[in-house]
Amino acid sequence: MNTRTFQSALGILPALALLAGGGALQVQGDTEPNLNLTTGPAAQYCADKGGVVEYRHPFYGTNNPNPLRLAGTLAFCSFTASDGSSIHLSLETLYTKHPTLATLAYYAKVTPGKCTGNPASCYCSLLGGTDLFGGINAAGGAWVNHNSAIVDLDACIFPDLSTIDSWGLTYHSAGIIRGIDLAKVLRYPKP
Repeated sequence: MNTRTFQSALGILPALALLAGGGALQVQGDTEPNLNLTTGPAAQYCADKGGVVEYRHPFYGTNNPNPLRLAGTLAFCSFTASDGSSIHLSLETLYTKHPTLATLAYYAKVTPGKCTGNPASCYCSLLGGTDLFGGINAAGGAWVNHNSAIVDLDACIFPDLSTIDSWGLTYHSAGIIRGIDLAKVLRYPKP
């Protein structure tokens, strides 16, 4: 894993100011991160709770040899457990004190309905989100970080733009915790 500490990414002075208030912030990504996201309170909160900030880029055609990188970058907080399981969610979804569709879906543990194909993608769709790039097709798509243990992430994005790992959400609906129990770290408390 290619992990950069906050100090090497941004320089020693901003790092010292940030570290005075909490744990060491680690950042993973393919390009230089947006400094506002890296130094902001959401990124620090992620680190304080044991997560790692990952910057991911949307790619279309991940089932093909030459996928197409799309515009944009999204900052995720990644939590990995000692068993190697993990769960990712956007920094905004983690940090907000307001309800989001992603946090409500996590807390609800809705029983999955019946559908065919990828069970995590199906579950995400049944809850009103999507993790599909270009609709249902064989091309595939994902949020990619080449420096992460999970390179291609299926992220369920809801209409309010809240975002959570599709597989982590699906496993949680069956009572299986991957990475960390988000109920212990989400700032929006369980209703």
